[in-house]
Amino acid sequence: MAMESQLTIDALENGVIHVRACRAPEIRPMRRAAVHTYSVLAFHLGGRVRVEHRGELELTAGQVHLVPAGDAHRWLTASKADLRGVAFCRSCLPQDRFQELLAPLDRVRRGAFPVVELPTSRQPHVLGLLEELERELSRSSGMLPVVAESLLGLLLAEIVRAAPRDAALPDAPSIVAQALAVIEARCLGPLTLGEVARAVRRSPAYVTTAVKRSTGRSVVAWILEGRLAEARRRLRDTDELVEIIAERVGYADASQFSRLFRRRHGVAPAAWRARERALPRPA
Repeated sequence: MAMESQLTIDALENGVIHVRACRAPEIRPMRRAAVHTYSVLAFHLGGRVRVEHRGELELTAGQVHLVPAGDAHRWLTASKADLRGVAFCRSCLPQDRFQELLAPLDRVRRGAFPVVELPTSRQPHVLGLLEELERELSRSSGMLPVVAESLLGLLLAEIVRAAPRDAALPDAPSIVAQALAVIEARCLGPLTLGEVARAVRRSPAYVTTAVKRSTGRSVVAWILEGRLAEARRRLRDTDELVEIIAERVGYADASQFSRLFRRRHGVAPAAWRARERALPRPA
């Protein structure tokens, strides 16, 4: 699929985790592929959906479609479809708690089949977790992020237990998959294009061209998106000074961080925080 036909979707603007219900007739064929800067778990509750994601897939009730950040995909056809999409910023999650839970997404990025079949006996429990996560996000609007993270962890645990572990993988993941994995793991530190290139043993020009061709974004843009997502989380959920947040997301120079944030969001970090906190909170 030619890159110019792809639709690149920006990062989650509000919150680390988002749940969206999608039902027919809202699910329509997509002329262009979508590329997210966040990971997606699509839980299929009913009907049928044909998806293009490393080939054509037909998804039915009880299946979960795993889409790592950067993977191009699109809906082809849908019949009486009903699904819940859980989108989340991977680099914003506590790595010590979530690393093993995210293994199925890592395997998909390396070439594993991107669909997991949930056991029939576990499907009502998973649906309950999805509904509770949706309620929690609506109720607290980010005020209790650890609760939403815990519910996401429980959903990921169900996928880990249901995912086959003995499926063969390609001998080596693609350069793009390797580069995106490095960025997700290290973007909150002092990471550069050159360091990503060294980690995957290719030249900077080769890596950024491959990533841009595959995802529509350069390596530097991917690093920036990861950092800004975590910065938004900290601005919204903590009282840390902007200078401290800048350092925690990889910028030794707070003024550089503020310039990049303003360029992306139209306002300075402190103004963005004030605006977000002034919004009414659901009861």
